[in-house]
Amino acid sequence: MTTAPQTTRPETFSVLFRSIVDNIESVIRGKHDVVQLAVLSMIAEGHVLLEDSPGLGKTTLAKAISTTVGGSSGRIQFTPDLLPADVVGVSLWNRGSGEFEFRPGAVFANIVLADEINRASPKTQAALLEAMAERTVTVDRDTHDLAAPFMVIATQNPLDHEGTYPLPESQLDRFLMKLSLGYPNREAELQILDQQGDATTPPIDSLTASVTPQDIIMMTNALASVHVAPELKNYLLDIAAASRSHPGLRLGLSPRAILSMQRVSRALAAASGRAFVIPDDVKALARPVLAHRVMLTPESQVNNVSSDLIIDEIVASVPVPSIA
Repeated sequence: MTTAPQTTRPETFSVLFRSIVDNIESVIRGKHDVVQLAVLSMIAEGHVLLEDSPGLGKTTLAKAISTTVGGSSGRIQFTPDLLPADVVGVSLWNRGSGEFEFRPGAVFANIVLADEINRASPKTQAALLEAMAERTVTVDRDTHDLAAPFMVIATQNPLDHEGTYPLPESQLDRFLMKLSLGYPNREAELQILDQQGDATTPPIDSLTASVTPQDIIMMTNALASVHVAPELKNYLLDIAAASRSHPGLRLGLSPRAILSMQRVSRALAAASGRAFVIPDDVKALARPVLAHRVMLTPESQVNNVSSDLIIDEIVASVPVPSIA
């Protein structure tokens, strides 16, 4: 006899969510919205791309999420000479057993930090594609399952920095969100100076877990019970259709993008203590979930029109449904 997967009630979900966010914010100051979005991505079984200049806390945020969950973590420092086998693993000949033995790569962990991902060659970047999309790794025709929960947090420097390779569209579409920490405000930066200026060890080293991997799995299972009304599903489809006909875009939103938006909207609803999604959930998530998945026309690029602004324009142009 099989048992149904455990789920989490909305009120319990929101308590766990706040616990995770509060724990991370003990070391990431002044970035409440970014922390919340990153945690929502993890619960929605998505991956996050953090783009910022060096020194703004991208790696610290990834480490804080990994420590808070209490699961295993892996770190891959992407460099121009990194090979795909360094990411996913390799089969080596074992003289003792007379067989090939699989040695897992750093991607075999609950939370994987792919640091400066756009410094590696496109071939090595592509090594993450199967792991991110299928949560499996295939080496020498053998397929290996990855742990649950599984999340890739990739950091990248802006493309105008020396020694960077742009991520292909197929890989960008596999990131649930693209986020930017940006510079902290003055008050938050003063807290950083007070907290870390005279510390003998970084605060991240004293951070402890506030939940378990099983808690994250239970929260993920709970998303299936969050209601999405037919009117809201059509609202998502209208946004996708508007992106595909927008004159400023040469590539609109894919079905994967809309599926991702529905899933993370459920996570935001549950984190807010609701058992149903509302249009404001979609509006709040539109930029981080959708903007990196569209491609601008050459004219838009010449005129310095950003994908963020076009997504804002599309969302504003689509009628908002009335949900009883």
